[in-house]
Amino acid sequence: MSLTIRAYAPASIGNFAAGFDLMGAALAPLDGSLWGDVVGAKKASTTTLLATGPYAHLMPPDPTQNLVLRTFAFVKDALATKDIPCPEMAFTLEKNLPRSSGLGSSASSIVATLVACQILLGEPFTRSELLQMAGRAESLVSGSVHLDNVAPSLHGGLLLLVPGEGGSSKPRALPWPSELVIAVVHPHCELSTEKARHVMPNQLPMAEVLAFAQNLAAFVHALHTKDQEIFVRCLRDVLAEPRRAELVPGFRAAQKAAMRAGALGCSLSGSGPSIFAVAEGTEHGEKVAAAIQEAFNTVGLASEARLCGVDPLGARVLP
Repeated sequence: MSLTIRAYAPASIGNFAAGFDLMGAALAPLDGSLWGDVVGAKKASTTTLLATGPYAHLMPPDPTQNLVLRTFAFVKDALATKDIPCPEMAFTLEKNLPRSSGLGSSASSIVATLVACQILLGEPFTRSELLQMAGRAESLVSGSVHLDNVAPSLHGGLLLLVPGEGGSSKPRALPWPSELVIAVVHPHCELSTEKARHVMPNQLPMAEVLAFAQNLAAFVHALHTKDQEIFVRCLRDVLAEPRRAELVPGFRAAQKAAMRAGALGCSLSGSGPSIFAVAEGTEHGEKVAAAIQEAFNTVGLASEARLCGVDPLGARVLP
């Protein structure tokens, strides 16, 4: 019987308020459950894909258009450059994240596929190569390469993308206060990353660039120095949120409700429509999540809420 590898990749928050395209966090529900896609892979005579899970019905009817097989195409190309033969694969996708949700759904499928292939094929790629492949695969959905979802989904943690050689980006872990809870609320609607990126201008005024740089630098400083005053002041999105807020029905009301309920900060998760808020402890987190859900209810949107911490592990092989 052919060996089957099952790989899990967690949901993630891209942008993470202060860090548009530069900072993201992997999510771990506080109840100990897994929240992300699972990809199973085994060697086979022909390459196939079976989609299961609560969101399988939203996948493209043509399996070749699914991100699992499109990511596998990058794997085959990369192996060819190393003169390593690539077997055919039978894949199973457990689609546990809703698409166009702001929860790193595409990144989760991509990363889980790469990790399953990596283990099954004897680890032919470096971690850097896996990340670059993940970024290219993500661009198939968003229209451009950005790593703020795939990097934390792969590596875990709250990550800052720092400059590498030749214009590349490298992830660096940031400290996250263990006492803080992330309330994540997903309203039952979709907002594609590509649509959300279209509202972002190609050029920005100098004052806005400086405000973004100052806010991000101060936020990173606050994490390293445990300065809560600066942390709270800078847990905000000065760049994308003002332009994307109107794309999510009820967002401003939900944000205000979260702050009234005691959140330290609240913003869009990735490009939305999901939003996240940071609170001190589980009790405050529950109040904040309930307030956000009630605000969405007032505009006719049902929603799901989870209390999370930062997943330190990232993608991994399941037993």
